Amino acid sequence: MADRAAILARVRTELGDFGSDFRDVFLGTGELSTYDLSAINVSDVSVTAESGSGTTALQTPADYSLDTRSGRLLLAGAHAPLPDGVRLVVTGSGGGMLSDDDLDQLLTEALLQHAHDRTVRTRYRDEHGFIRYRDDAITLETLPPVEELPVALLVTVNALWVLATDAAGDVDVVTPDGTHVARQQRYEQIIHQIGLVEERYTELCSALNVGLNRIEMFDLRRVSRTTGRLVPLFTEQEYDDYSLPTRKLPSIDSQDEDASGIPSIAYWGWW
Repeated sequence: MADRAAILARVRTELGDFGSDFRDVFLGTGELSTYDLSAINVSDVSVTAESGSGTTALQTPADYSLDTRSGRLLLAGAHAPLPDGVRLVVTGSGGGMLSDDDLDQLLTEALLQHAHDRTVRTRYRDEHGFIRYRDDAITLETLPPVEELPVALLVTVNALWVLATDAAGDVDVVTPDGTHVARQQRYEQIIHQIGLVEERYTELCSALNVGLNRIEMFDLRRVSRTTGRLVPLFTEQEYDDYSLPTRKLPSIDSQDEDASGIPSIAYWGWW
């Protein structure tokens, strides 16, 4: 079973994007309800209001809402605006380039790509005592631990593409006094790093025969010489599997398919 937190921690290690903890204190004036935190891409945020009567822990969304990406806090309810003399203490963790939600989305997409069309077969007895087999799509819970690193590398590649898109708009700065700031160099370095990480991912996947480029075995479809129809295929079964045969429906290229919608004439199954 793969650990989501461990994979995301490995991705932050590969990116060098660790972030840091923060603690902001704001003093109420009776006028403001919106406060900008000292960090962006925040997570694990705790908000308390301290006054002479004691300390109150604020809850979301009743007491405040938080824009985690920009690090902006908006008070609500009885605390908006923040009363005069009340101290608002906000603590949490601030991410660097990417937030936890961003990395979590990238992990979901990378897992779908890495485990595309792969299943895990489970052998069990049904309620009648017969042996059955079930094929379930691979998820993070059933991903072999040895594939955690390849998945983390694929997430890193996707994250670097996000950063490369952000850096693509940077242009070199040249001033009349001869100062030259090569801002495009950041984009070039990210693209170069993408190639190196993709090479590591491909090398590991080739050794384990996993990922989108893994070696697969397919079935050829045979066409009946009598009817011109495809001969049906069935999934292979174990000798003790008493379930009904499962029909295979392999994908067939349909680029030459007639799109007119005019039905063909059929005579007793002959076309």
